[in-house]
Amino acid sequence: MSIFFIISKILSFLFNPLFWIGLLLIFAIFLKNKVTARKCLIAVVVLFFLFTNNFLIDMILRGWESKIVPYSELKPSYDVGVVLGGGMVNIDRTNDRLIFRNNPDRFLQALDLYNKKRIKKILISSGAGSMIFRDVIESDLLKRFLLDNHVPDSAIVIDTKSNNTYENAKFTKDLIVQNNFKSVLLITSATHMRRSKGCFEKQSISVDVYPTDKLVSTWRYDPNYLFVPSIDALERWMIFIHEFTGYIVYKTMGYL
Repeated sequence: MSIFFIISKILSFLFNPLFWIGLLLIFAIFLKNKVTARKCLIAVVVLFFLFTNNFLIDMILRGWESKIVPYSELKPSYDVGVVLGGGMVNIDRTNDRLIFRNNPDRFLQALDLYNKKRIKKILISSGAGSMIFRDVIESDLLKRFLLDNHVPDSAIVIDTKSNNTYENAKFTKDLIVQNNFKSVLLITSATHMRRSKGCFEKQSISVDVYPTDKLVSTWRYDPNYLFVPSIDALERWMIFIHEFTGYIVYKTMGYL
């Protein structure tokens, strides 16, 4: 587990809007200076409405997310579709059951492309991705699901070492060379594609992109969407902040 991986997890926590809202709320409650405490409370209210507003975060995401690519713009077939992991699946060891969670659209779209013969093989790049549960390897779990659903072992390639997007590209490059893959389709979330594509290009891997699980669609102007606070908006803010800060850090580190 690299230092960069640990630092990235710490930064994700520090840039979480709930962390700052909670911290300011604690200051508002316990500060003896009533003027400063009042300012902290006002900041809490402002941040709450800012980070729970659907319209604002969707406006930002429209400029950030990669556009969905229709089938007509893809090549007839690719040697491999590279699926980047990220909390898609876990396992209930007591009942030996896979539990799908975040971003499963990446994996499901890859399976659909394979069944339609648009990709010949599925390469899953995902290690533990967790500082605590180091024995839960996402790519192993996803391979198990594919095998259980009649995808042959010969059509599956996995990278079990990657902990982040930089390592996804780094270790995937080795597998692409080993397997002599010539045409590569990169499959990941629309919010994640900007950083992912940059990492793969930095590793001199030529890819076509297939963004998935797009978070926003058409414009809406109903009052509920424009003004009513939404926990879903807060979640989308957290995704965007994670990707935006990740992109800046990767650019600074020379990973892009």
